[in-house]
Amino acid sequence: MGFAIEFAIVAVLVVSLIFSMFGQGGGSLYTPVLLLLGYTALVSVSTSLVLNLVTALFATLVYYRQKLVDLNLAVAFIPGIVAGAFLGGAWGNFVNTSILLGLFVVFLLGAGARMVYSHWEKAPLESPVPRTFTHGMYVVVVAFSFAVGILSGLLGVGGGVLIVPFLIYAFKTPTKVSAGTSGFIVIFSSMFGVLGHSAYGHLDLPLILATGLAVAVGGTVGARFMVKTTIGFIKVGFGLILWAFAFQLIVKLIGWG
Repeated sequence: MGFAIEFAIVAVLVVSLIFSMFGQGGGSLYTPVLLLLGYTALVSVSTSLVLNLVTALFATLVYYRQKLVDLNLAVAFIPGIVAGAFLGGAWGNFVNTSILLGLFVVFLLGAGARMVYSHWEKAPLESPVPRTFTHGMYVVVVAFSFAVGILSGLLGVGGGVLIVPFLIYAFKTPTKVSAGTSGFIVIFSSMFGVLGHSAYGHLDLPLILATGLAVAVGGTVGARFMVKTTIGFIKVGFGLILWAFAFQLIVKLIGWG
């Protein structure tokens, strides 16, 4: 298993470097990498959530210094995503996620196509973030964040893969602010997903410690690169990541569904 840990360190470093550029923790790739290295599904999911947490934490520090985190907007997401992530992590032993994965694939393919297409749109859709929420808006945010939290805890993803396009297209949030704000929200979804898994003792501490430093470095470097990157590149890159995630889930459904 020593070689597996060494390979895991290199793999998660690269993943965290890339995904932190888009406000993501990288769980969509951490989990399959660990599975391929021979770790159990539950250990892979719980470890992925811890690595998501570390990546998002260090990346968010960079985003915050660059004024790319909208705390007012993020706070609205936290109650729902915290509750959902804890329940999703705790229910991971009992819930069959095949149907959820199938729906998730459809969403990712559509959202990815929308992101890639937006690169060729003549006028940007971005506008200032709303500073006040109507009751209806708040209900939508809480419901959405709760659903994302459930998926986060169940699948070992931080949820940024859904939060970023939601912020961009539902609230017309600037792309870089969406990535930075998503990174902040992912800290909470990952943290409470880990707590849900910890109730069943599925934390591999040696594995977490061995890979945690790598994602801290990757998350910091990737976030710094995002700050200097054009918005068009971020949208196309994020769309391609959504498609890659969809393909990964299709393979999972075919192999284990």
